[in-house]
Amino acid sequence: MTRPYALSIAGFDPSAGAGLLADCKTLEAHGVYGLGVCTALTVQNDVAFERVNWVPLADVQDQIRVLLSRFSVDFVKIGLFESLPQLLALLRWLRQYYPGQRIVWDPVLKATAGYEFHRQPDWKLVLELLTECSLITPNLPEMLRLWPTASAEAAATDASTFCPVLLKGGHASGNEATDALFLDGEQYHFSQCRLPQGEKHGSGCVLSAAILAQLALGQSLPEACRLGKQYTTAFLASNDTLLGYHSFR
Repeated sequence: MTRPYALSIAGFDPSAGAGLLADCKTLEAHGVYGLGVCTALTVQNDVAFERVNWVPLADVQDQIRVLLSRFSVDFVKIGLFESLPQLLALLRWLRQYYPGQRIVWDPVLKATAGYEFHRQPDWKLVLELLTECSLITPNLPEMLRLWPTASAEAAATDASTFCPVLLKGGHASGNEATDALFLDGEQYHFSQCRLPQGEKHGSGCVLSAAILAQLALGQSLPEACRLGKQYTTAFLASNDTLLGYHSFR
């Protein structure tokens, strides 16, 4: 059978733990053909981040244009981007020229090693970004930075009025790691046992790419999130290092 296509718009991480390479490995493992557009060249490994060289927005658009002139892509994931105003410009450009795409935004605001990509974003800008997306996948700190309020859960509830939110629970405590999908006034919870050595570089990228893959394969959003969580847990359990292994079928 012909595989569906999905597009990752993200940064290039030389360690292949996060960004474009991690996304494409995840998509391939699900039987989805992953296309990639580079937004940034990072100088990093799995534990250290030195600097980033940004790809201009016009070059990002040119990469997308030449790919979509040949391949039919209905599912897009966006990760690391130079600025949120530029991200909004890209989203509106995609909506204008390639309507109907389902867009998953994984808001990469800060590198694991501590490098900050974006300061506190403007609330109005965040609202405009949400209205252009089909799903956002923030962790607890990212949700509070995007939508400051009393708790990440309250922020996700408010934000889900404009766009479905998968609130990742990896930063919480307890024996289980629970992600919560806020969708159409309902909440869906997906729990897995918290692993003693389950920390992995790029796990957020893997989760959002796995969800994108499941959507491309025809799953509903709640089921895509459940299966994406399941795949990511296997990725976290694959070894004791910071770079996980992907299970190819």
